[in-house]
Amino acid sequence: MTAGGQAEGAGADPASARLPSRVAKLLSALFYGTCSFLLVLVNKALLTTYGFPSPIVLGVGQMAVTIMILYVSKLNKIIHFPDFDKKIPTKLFPLPLLYVGNHISGLSSTSKLSLPMFTVLRKFTIPLTLLLETIILGKQYSLNIIVSVFAIILGAFIAAGSDLAFNLEGYIFVFLNDIFTAANGVYTKQKMDPKELGKYGVLFYNACFMIIPTLIISVSTGDLRQATEFNQWKNVLFIIQFLLSCFLGFLLMYSTVLCSYYNSALTTAVVGAIKNVSVAYIGMLVGGDYIFSVLNFIGLNICMAGGLRYSFLTLGSQLKPKQPVDEENISQDLKV
Repeated sequence: MTAGGQAEGAGADPASARLPSRVAKLLSALFYGTCSFLLVLVNKALLTTYGFPSPIVLGVGQMAVTIMILYVSKLNKIIHFPDFDKKIPTKLFPLPLLYVGNHISGLSSTSKLSLPMFTVLRKFTIPLTLLLETIILGKQYSLNIIVSVFAIILGAFIAAGSDLAFNLEGYIFVFLNDIFTAANGVYTKQKMDPKELGKYGVLFYNACFMIIPTLIISVSTGDLRQATEFNQWKNVLFIIQFLLSCFLGFLLMYSTVLCSYYNSALTTAVVGAIKNVSVAYIGMLVGGDYIFSVLNFIGLNICMAGGLRYSFLTLGSQLKPKQPVDEENISQDLKV
C-alpha cells in the first residue's frame, strides 16, 4: 500500500474501523449456534438412541476434555490465562455452581424429552435472561422486545399444554436448565474482565473447580456404576459419538463464552433460539419420540415465530453500525 493509501485509510470512516468487531460479533454468534445445534443432536443420539444411562458422566467427560485442551494450549503458549491463586474462587463465584447445574440439567432434560418439546421449553431461558440482565446488569428493553418474549412464552405454554408425551421429570430438568443457563450467561458476561481471568480463565477454572464434585455426585448416585456397566462400550460408533460429544461440549463452552464476550448474554440466548428452530423441526422427523397433535404443532410454530422475530430485532440492533451521537437515530427496537 502506498503512503497516500495509508493516509486515506487512516482517515477512513470510524464505522469501517469498527467493522472487524461487528464481524467478530456475527461470527461468534454463528459459531455458538452451530456448536449448540450439533451437540444437541449428538447428545440426543447417545442418551436416547443408544440409551446411555449416565448424563452426569457425559458431563464429566466434557469437563475433562475442556481442562486438557486449555491446559495444553497454555503450556504451548497458544493461549494465556492467570495461574491459580487463592483469590480466583472469590472472583469466579457463583459461576462454577451455575456451570455444573447447567451441564447436568441440560443433559438430563435432553434424555427425557422429545427434541421439539425440549427446544420449546428451552425458550424460557430468554425471558429469564432479560429479567436477570435487568436486575444484575441494569439493562432496559423496548416494547417490541417484550412483545416478542410474550409470544415465545405463549407458544411454549400452548405446546406444553398439549404435549402427549408429557414427562414431569423432563419438564423439571429443562426449567432448571433454563434458570442455570440464564444465570450462567449473565454472570459469565460480568466476570469476563480481560484484566482478571479473561475468557479462557473463566472456562478453565470453572471446569477445574467442578469436575471433582461432579464425579463425587456421579459415584454417590450410582451414575458412574451405570456408565461402567453400559453394554455399548465395545461398539465403535458409540465410542466415536461419546468422544465427539466430549469435544463438542468443550466447543460449546468456548463458543458460549466467546459469544457472550463479543455480544451479550441476551444475544447468546437469542442465537440459541434460532438454533432451536432447526433442532425442533428435525426432531419431528428423527428421534422417534415426538407425538404429533395439532395444538402442540400450532404452539411450536407460535413459539418459533416469536423466537425468530425476537432474534432478528436483537441481532439487527447489535450489528447495526452506530451513528454519530444523535438520540433520534438510536434503535427503537432495543435500548440497552
